[in-house]
Amino acid sequence: MTGASRGIGRETALVLAREGYDVAFTARTEVEGTGTVPARTAAEGPLVHAVPGSLETTARELSSYGVRALPVRMDLHDLGSVRAAAATVLAEWDRVDLLVLNAISHVPHARLLDLDLDALSRSLEANHVHQVALVQTVLPAMVAAGGGTVVAVCSASAATDPPAPPGEGGWGLGYSSAKAAFGRIAGAVNAEYRAAGVRAFNVDPGFVVTESGAARGGTAAIADRGFDSSPADAVGRCAAWLATSPDADRFLGKVVWAPRLAESLGPPAAL
Repeated sequence: MTGASRGIGRETALVLAREGYDVAFTARTEVEGTGTVPARTAAEGPLVHAVPGSLETTARELSSYGVRALPVRMDLHDLGSVRAAAATVLAEWDRVDLLVLNAISHVPHARLLDLDLDALSRSLEANHVHQVALVQTVLPAMVAAGGGTVVAVCSASAATDPPAPPGEGGWGLGYSSAKAAFGRIAGAVNAEYRAAGVRAFNVDPGFVVTESGAARGGTAAIADRGFDSSPADAVGRCAAWLATSPDADRFLGKVVWAPRLAESLGPPAAL
């Protein structure tokens, strides 16, 4: 899975480990204490915030469940890094049964007339084009193994107008347009590879206050706009169920609302 040094990705990796999965995972931050994220909005300039989480910390946590953990550094802005990360996992473990696309490059939100077109291009490249490259690298191995599951962590911003301008409880076009493009990957996978045993699902985590979000600030303004906070482990619980349940087919072509499905699955497994 991708983007597992903190936040939804880390929680998803831990859920999968508790379910008995060996977990190969990626992130940019290798060593604890070196993680940073950019400012929430472009108006804040080149400000960066320190955040907890790293490949080494998540690997240690996963190993405590008695499963194999394979940390791999990956940067969504570097196409070579993306392809190399997938190739490393396949070389080490031969197959990927469940691919969770969680990593995202957070380009600071900007108002329409302030949106730098280079920043928009970087967001689309990292959050859509390079995600496609990752899927292209993994899919043949899934087909060769007889099937697999792709879970794409999508966003309501792809189909919902922002309730306010960036910085006041809304999001920028650079983010939402990239997530809209990203949201089309699952449908393409299903159209071409469902007969080969590969299923793909879009899973919306809801509004989750992650370490990165808390560091950037502004989450209170989003909550004030009516977005209730969702549990960070909901995506992981949904991903584990979608990968194993025949009943999951009813969600093909739809967006899975992770909080609702996770609640319907009952209490999470004990730590």
